[in-house]
Amino acid sequence: MKKTVLTFGLIAGVMISVLMDSSLLLAHRIGSGHSMILGYTIMVASFLLIYFGIRSYRDNNLAGQISFGRAFACGILIALITTVCYVASWEILYFNFIPHFMDSYFAAQIHKVQASGLDPATTAARVAVIERSQQLYQNPIVNMAYTFMEPLPVGLIMTFISAAILRRKAPVAPTAATGVMTT
Repeated sequence: MKKTVLTFGLIAGVMISVLMDSSLLLAHRIGSGHSMILGYTIMVASFLLIYFGIRSYRDNNLAGQISFGRAFACGILIALITTVCYVASWEILYFNFIPHFMDSYFAAQIHKVQASGLDPATTAARVAVIERSQQLYQNPIVNMAYTFMEPLPVGLIMTFISAAILRRKAPVAPTAATGVMTT
């Protein structure tokens, strides 16, 4: 399983990293709502390799049979490798090339809260929470944790669906009737 997981996980990891990093060039042109749609579309496309990885493992290593649990284990490992590649790519890009990228995101969130018409106390409380998140995001460990949680749920869903579709039990051999004797 190791070779299959590494192969498909690294291919999906490179795919998600390159596509996400490239999409950042379009982020300011298409707006945050469309950027989010594009981002999750890229994640789904990259995590489709989970299906192909499980199928390859089943067909090439297990003679066409795999349990849901084993398929799920294979898929989740591919998802984890893909997610780690995504996080590594984001950490390098964010801290070395675009350290102020999230400032515009947090500013937009603050503006949205302030324009929502809430009472001043609620507005101030929500703005304080956003500002605290912005401070926490500058810590690389917290940044990695937040970034890890972006694609992982998508990978988990794709793993579950793929394992359910691809599971295949070994055919049951017919057994001879016991206790019936003919003379």
